[in-house]
Amino acid sequence: MSPSPATVKPFVADLLLWVFFAGGLAAALGAGAVLDGTQQDVATIAGSAIALVTGALLAKKPGIAAFLARPATLWFLFLFNGGAAVALYFALHGVKGVAAGAAMGLVALGAAGGILAHRRRAAHPRQPSGTTVGLRPGG
Repeated sequence: MSPSPATVKPFVADLLLWVFFAGGLAAALGAGAVLDGTQQDVATIAGSAIALVTGALLAKKPGIAAFLARPATLWFLFLFNGGAAVALYFALHGVKGVAAGAAMGLVALGAAGGILAHRRRAAHPRQPSGTTVGLRPGG
């Protein structure tokens, strides 16, 4: 019995997203080993853009989104990327160090925002729709 087209299509779409994500990362990280000069810069920027777009699409998938919303994951991302930002700033010299540190710092700030949002949601749970808070019926 062959799988139905309705089940094959999402699988192929997810597979293509992962392939483009991995290819973008490979192009961004491996361009220096193969190319020089302007070609290297173009391959690095294009690979980074492809990985960024496909990574954002993958992060919206229910399983990955649930994993990324866990407090332990957010704390790891905050601490790791914050440490990487400081290390990159001091390890790389000049504009490269500032740019790399700023980029990793932004990721750390995004994780910190997720931690704060999670705490706010835990402190103030949502009321079911159709209910009123602090009001009595008929009053």
